[in-house]
Amino acid sequence: MMSPVIFFNLVMGIIGSLQTFNTAFIMTGGGPAWATYSFMLHLFTKAFEELKMGYASALAWMIFAYIMLWTLLIVRYSRAYVYYEDALAKGR
Repeated sequence: MMSPVIFFNLVMGIIGSLQTFNTAFIMTGGGPAWATYSFMLHLFTKAFEELKMGYASALAWMIFAYIMLWTLLIVRYSRAYVYYEDALAKGR
């Protein structure tokens, strides 16, 4: 009964980890020698500091496609260990 909950938290954790921005921006702004410069910080820099909105929009679509790909892969290969009880068959 816990496997769907664990699966949901896994997917949300991966999505959240790919969208890290706050810590790197607030604490270091990219860090010394770009040590904490992530994809989301790059997107922010292009959009709001350099005002290249078209480029930033393309970057946002790229991160969307990347997250969608990872989510679909996880969903496809999770069938073996995530158990979904069939509510209709249980009532028969």
